Amino acid sequence: MAKMKAAMAAVLVMEKEGVTQAFGVPGAAINPFYAQMKERGTIAHVLARHVEAASHMAEGYTRAVAGNIGVCLGTSGPAGTDMLTGLYSAQADSIPILCVTGQAPRAKLHKEDFQAVDIASIARPVTKMATTVLEPAQVPRVFQQAFHLMRSGRPGPVLIDLPFDVQMAEIEFDIDTYEPLPVYKPAASRKQVEKALSMLMASGKPLIVAGGGVINADASELLVEFAETIGVPVIPTLMGWGAIADDHPLQAGMVGLQTSQRYGNANLLASDFVLGIGNRWANRHTGSTEVYCKGRTFVHVDIEPTQIGRIFTPDLGIVSDAGAALKLFIEVAREWRQAGKLRDFSAWTAECQGRKKDIRYLRKTNYDNVPMKPQRVYQCMNNAFDQDTCYVSVIGLSQIAGGQFLHVYKPRHWINAGQAGPLGWTLPAALGVRVADPKRKIVALSGDYDFQFLIEELAVGAQFKLPYIHIVVNNSYLGLIRQSQRGFSMDYCVQLAYDNVNSPEVNGYGMDIVKVTEGMGCKAIRVHTPDQVAPAIQKAEALMAEFQVPVVIEMILERVTNISMGTEIDNVTEFEEMAAGRQDVPTATAVSLLD
Repeated sequence: MAKMKAAMAAVLVMEKEGVTQAFGVPGAAINPFYAQMKERGTIAHVLARHVEAASHMAEGYTRAVAGNIGVCLGTSGPAGTDMLTGLYSAQADSIPILCVTGQAPRAKLHKEDFQAVDIASIARPVTKMATTVLEPAQVPRVFQQAFHLMRSGRPGPVLIDLPFDVQMAEIEFDIDTYEPLPVYKPAASRKQVEKALSMLMASGKPLIVAGGGVINADASELLVEFAETIGVPVIPTLMGWGAIADDHPLQAGMVGLQTSQRYGNANLLASDFVLGIGNRWANRHTGSTEVYCKGRTFVHVDIEPTQIGRIFTPDLGIVSDAGAALKLFIEVAREWRQAGKLRDFSAWTAECQGRKKDIRYLRKTNYDNVPMKPQRVYQCMNNAFDQDTCYVSVIGLSQIAGGQFLHVYKPRHWINAGQAGPLGWTLPAALGVRVADPKRKIVALSGDYDFQFLIEELAVGAQFKLPYIHIVVNNSYLGLIRQSQRGFSMDYCVQLAYDNVNSPEVNGYGMDIVKVTEGMGCKAIRVHTPDQVAPAIQKAEALMAEFQVPVVIEMILERVTNISMGTEIDNVTEFEEMAAGRQDVPTATAVSLLD
């Protein structure tokens, strides 16, 4: 058998498992691993400016393309603790990423060596596996197990911590006979699917709620085929947005307290049966279960057994990969259609679509105010960006308004850290998406605070030629927190505005985003009025093509805007006007159907 360093064995296993790209920051304790990557020359590497950002780049890389597993690398101590946020975000959204950290030599682990910390113990609650490898000969099999775990069952992240001397040790390992372990995915049985379909057919107003598990399983086409076969409307969750196109006749809107449409909430409240597939009943989707569940029967299909019944007890639970379940649902539904056993839900579907095109359920977007209202910015984005556009966003009023007003037409074209929502995520995640897909039209969406959190990663985009458009809606506020502070009658410690002595042209909005962006080697455009938005986007596309760097478009918003949200799906507060006619909502998905 061949002799090699344990770090080389790890790199070879990664190759066999399909890894071609990594993100990270080298350091003394992980340098042996980097040395073997350099020697092999098979795994490309993007140098992040912050190690947390490397973990978010790995997330974006995984989320962008089915089958990808993003890899992030860092040294001992603070590199691992910095990457915990990315591990938490990946775990929360069922995203497989591999985090590899260096560690002090084994003999010094208990001696408080420089930058030595028990990162495996710290990371365990936010990973599927976190381990410090103490025996060099175990290294290749620990990596093999890591890929098996990341891909099996509910996907998720793994951390492998490698002491310096473990990486350097010589071991015997035969990579030529190495094979990845078979992936385990639970699958629904025919009896379970027939029971679920019988329950659906016994209802009068059924809905399908499609979650991120549908996209993770690369099963969006199956979802649409199943919905079309039985003629039942679909509610995508925020993580499932794009699994069915926004303009599809069976897309019934999104439901929730924040990222939702009024017609989506109304359709859910009018239903009597819900089939949830690959979703986890997140609280910002459901609100209280008392309101969400009242008068409805539920079937829940999820890949993770302990997810069934976690939020509320469904009438039927099925443990299954979303793709495997949908294939069987389609098979049974076709047989039942042939036998005349499917009910006709066309009247119910028409009722749902009627709400979607009912002007009373649409929020006004066509404002001419200066400074701009965010609603108008999203209307301009809908006009400027086509159905191939991939949006990347994370949290805040910018993301919430995006969920209410933007349109998504394809799976993996709304890339979002749904549960963790870490500020700063958007920029590095967008870079990870760009690395995964060099040709995709990528538009990142941030508020000014999210943008500032990891702004140094713009330099990565410039250095590695990773062009994309980054829309920054700037109201110089922690807007979502300011809005939530209304309940406490305060506006406290959330203002980002100040008089910038070096940039009086920003008119008290504080940081000069244009200058900072240009200082990093990227391009930037500032927009003040609605009529400037379309030309700015056209210019940004030209600048990307010419310079191959990120282009930031800063949209100057009014300082205070309250975006629609509420405490229950039947109690969402509308702070702005509702549409009075189609002239108020020219980019709504159903505008062509409006009277």
